[in-house]
Amino acid sequence: MSTCRDEPCYTIGVVARMVGLHPQTLRNYEQLGLVIPQRTTGNIRLYSEREVERLRKINRLTQELGINLAGVEVILRMSDRIEALQQQVAELEEQLAALRARSR
Repeated sequence: MSTCRDEPCYTIGVVARMVGLHPQTLRNYEQLGLVIPQRTTGNIRLYSEREVERLRKINRLTQELGINLAGVEVILRMSDRIEALQQQVAELEEQLAALRARSR
């Protein structure tokens, strides 16, 4: 499900200023697969609000907590998995509630 948070609308220069990182750092993070901005037909990187939040999280982990990029990758992968599982649990709870309502 796509939301406004997922709509790619920020260029690399804007995002670099928003998160306080150099554009080359953002390119490096993309190369490592930590973020995956969408590309326009002219090959311009566009970042969504969700990716900006992810970059802020990466910045916090590396700068404030001193975690290296390999550790950041593991943390992000685990966070993504937890988020997916939480969504799955919420959907299952909705289904269960619907079944209970029908059985009454």
